[in-house]
Amino acid sequence: MNSPSTSPTIPRTTLGGSDLQVSRICLGTMTFGEQVDEATAHAILDRAVDRDINFIDTAEMYAVPARRETYGATETIIGRWLAARPGMRQRIVLATKVAGPSRGMPWVRDGADDLQPAHIAQACDDSLRRLQTDVIDLYQIHWPNRNAAVFGSLYLDPSKDRFYTSIHDQLAALGKLVQAGKVRHIGLSNESPWGLMEFLRLAEQHGLPKVVSVQNPYALVNRAADNGLDEALLRTGVGLLAYSPLGFGSLTGKYDGPGFDPAQPTLGRLARFESMRKQRWARPETLVAARRYNALARAHGLTPTQMALAFCYGNWRVASTIIGVTTADQLDECLAAWGTTLSPELLAAIDAVRWELRDPAQ
Repeated sequence: MNSPSTSPTIPRTTLGGSDLQVSRICLGTMTFGEQVDEATAHAILDRAVDRDINFIDTAEMYAVPARRETYGATETIIGRWLAARPGMRQRIVLATKVAGPSRGMPWVRDGADDLQPAHIAQACDDSLRRLQTDVIDLYQIHWPNRNAAVFGSLYLDPSKDRFYTSIHDQLAALGKLVQAGKVRHIGLSNESPWGLMEFLRLAEQHGLPKVVSVQNPYALVNRAADNGLDEALLRTGVGLLAYSPLGFGSLTGKYDGPGFDPAQPTLGRLARFESMRKQRWARPETLVAARRYNALARAHGLTPTQMALAFCYGNWRVASTIIGVTTADQLDECLAAWGTTLSPELLAAIDAVRWELRDPAQ
C-alpha cells in the first residue's frame, strides 16, 4: 500500500450538468455512528480532505444498519466536524438524502409509506440542522417513492401498485428547496432508467430542477447499471455515483474463508450484523462470484480491493465512486488504488466471469 505522501492525487469532475466540482472518489459515511465512533469519524474526514477528497455523502437514515437509536447520527457527527473547523464547509461538496417510503423503519416519519412534499421540506430542514450548514449541495431521494424493484428485488410486481405522491409533486417540493437556497442541486438514488427519464421529462416540461446524478450500486458483483441505466446516463449527461464498489467487503477477500464469524474483529458488516447477512451482498451466489473475482485479482498481481476499485475508478460510466471505510488506513488503501490500470486481458476475464455468473448482488 502506498503511503499518503506518495499516493496519487484524486482528480475532480463536473457532476452532471451542475456547477459542482467533485472528487472522482467520494467519502461515504454510513458507518459513522455505528461501526465508527465520532472521534474516529472526524479523523477519517480530516484525512479525506487532506488527501484531495472534497465530496462527502450521507443520508438522514444513517448510520447503517438502520436503528431508531442511530437515526440521524451520521449527519450529526458530520455537523460537529464542520462546526469545529471554520472554513471547512466551503472546501467540500456535501450530499445527503431524504429517505423514501418506509421500509420497516417506523422511526422515520412514523413509518409513512408515501414521501409527501411536506416530508421532503421537513427532512431537508432537519438535515440542515444536524449538518450545521445553510445549504446542501446535492439533495437526493434515497429510493423511489413508488412501487419499484429495488434493493435486490429482481422483478417489478404490478399488483403492488397504489397511490404515491407523484414524481411531479416530488420535483416541485425539491424545486421549492432550491428556490429557497437550501439546496443547490438534486439527485436520485437506487433509481431505474424509467425513473430517471421521467424525472428529467417532467423537469423540462414544468421548468423544475434537473436531476444531476443517480447514486446506484456498481461493483463487480452488481453491474445492473450496465444494462440500460448507463445509456440513459450517457445520453442525458447525468452522473453515476457508484456505491458499494467493494460489495460490502466481499470484494476485499475478507470473506473468502468459510462463513461469517462475528468474533473475528477484522471482518466487517456482513459478519458483525445479522441483518446485513440477509441482504443481497451476502447471498451465497454473491460470495461465490466475489471469490472468483478475488482469485482473478491475485492471479494478475493485484489485491482484490485494488481490482474491484480500479474497475469502478476507470469506468466511463462512473462520475465518482463512493467508498466507505472504518479506519484511516482503509481510506489510504482505497485512495492508493486510484491510477491502477486493468489490462485488456484482465477486463476480458472479468467480463467472462460476469457472463457466467451475471449479477448475483443485483
